[in-house]
Amino acid sequence: MTATTTGPGRGPADGDGAAPARAVVVGGGLAGITAALELADAGVRVTLLEGRPRLGGLAFSFRRGDLTIDNGQHVYLRCCTAYSSFLDRIDALHLAPLQDRLDVPVLDVGHPSGKPRLGRLRRTALPVPLHLAKSLATYPHLSLAERAAVGRAALALRGLDPQDPALDGTDFGGWLRRKGQSARTVEALWDLIGVATLNATAGESSLGLAAMVFKTALLTEPGAADIGWAHVPLGELHDTRARAALDKAGVRTLLRTRATGIARAADGTWQVGAETGPGTAEQLTAETVVLAVPQRETHGLLPDGALDEPGRLLEIGTAPILNLHVVYDRKVLRQPFFAALGSPVQWVFDRTESSGLAAGGEGGQYLAVSQSAAQDDIERPVAELRARYLPELERLLPAARGAGVRDFFVTRERTATFAPTPGVGRLRPTARTNTPGLYLAGAWTATGWPATMEGAVRSGVHAAGAALSELGRPHVSPLREAV
Repeated sequence: MTATTTGPGRGPADGDGAAPARAVVVGGGLAGITAALELADAGVRVTLLEGRPRLGGLAFSFRRGDLTIDNGQHVYLRCCTAYSSFLDRIDALHLAPLQDRLDVPVLDVGHPSGKPRLGRLRRTALPVPLHLAKSLATYPHLSLAERAAVGRAALALRGLDPQDPALDGTDFGGWLRRKGQSARTVEALWDLIGVATLNATAGESSLGLAAMVFKTALLTEPGAADIGWAHVPLGELHDTRARAALDKAGVRTLLRTRATGIARAADGTWQVGAETGPGTAEQLTAETVVLAVPQRETHGLLPDGALDEPGRLLEIGTAPILNLHVVYDRKVLRQPFFAALGSPVQWVFDRTESSGLAAGGEGGQYLAVSQSAAQDDIERPVAELRARYLPELERLLPAARGAGVRDFFVTRERTATFAPTPGVGRLRPTARTNTPGLYLAGAWTATGWPATMEGAVRSGVHAAGAALSELGRPHVSPLREAV
């Protein structure tokens, strides 16, 4: 069967009376959804292909009994302007509110007293860098000398250009050591933030990416690092509301449909093979194709000559994220979230309300433990993870001692993000390829950001912008303005 990317509600014909331009977007994660919306808003007829039965990529929800579970805890910052605009575009911004001001409780159980010691990283309304001065001056997890050294390193970091190619090949951990940062400072501050945003420790991170994260979030605007997160299941945002926005924009969305190959025809159009199962092949014809799938899958679909060195895509490594889900029979945490020191536990979030547990009337509390850079734990059996982490939660949360555990389960994303290792910047391709009409999107492309939801949305905006430029169409949208 042969079909083109047509359907109801599409944009107007081109100015010369010809049929509207057509596009196929392969991949229904945030990058693909964004590209599809941007193209459709500009009057392009879009078909979106997604192999899974839902949209959202690696930021999704699923059902477990009566609860709706996110596969992992995802947050964004006020400086993530593209993702905020994306949420607004799909009418979901109010469902993922930001803190009024940055405030991160940090519990240390490695203190000699043996008791959890609470510190906070929070900002004031003062201008940068004074907005963090009070918090740093009173941060109990560092000595006075270590706090002073942090200030000097922050000033040095502020002077770096994240786009400098020399920074890409340098590791962040080595730079911190040269700036007088102790191992304790790296653990209690730099890695506390960096592991969660980069999905790697300082020693495994490109200085260029680290500089981008810390400069943008902490050294630009006072409120740039204020934290936001979904107060509903991620599937409500990235699947239900995104699908509604796509439908309204006239995008033809095909779930459980994978691209089997792409080829350029003699007339310059693209032929995209798609199938939903054996014997269900469909051929899609379009002037534009956006590949918004992981780097290895992209490599398998690229036609010859599309990139000068396509093998570089396979050199971009991946990094895992592990999430542990614990349902207690009582309330054990009074904060919406906290970060931990002196423990293998990294970040803990209260997901009771968003999962539906609070509405069930049975009491209890559901906590999600988010573990980035989880290479050491990602393959551990569930029983071993339970034996390792439940006692740690009891050390951190005295109220958990003696509480009943109704459920304990694990979600694993073995290739959650690209690895931000030194030198990765030279491997990340731009949205444009050597072949007219073919574009790349995904957080792993050259967005300047690490593998975040912000980076994914930005990549979709970049790909759509490049495509519209080649089609001779204006690219005017709130998402473009945010990027």
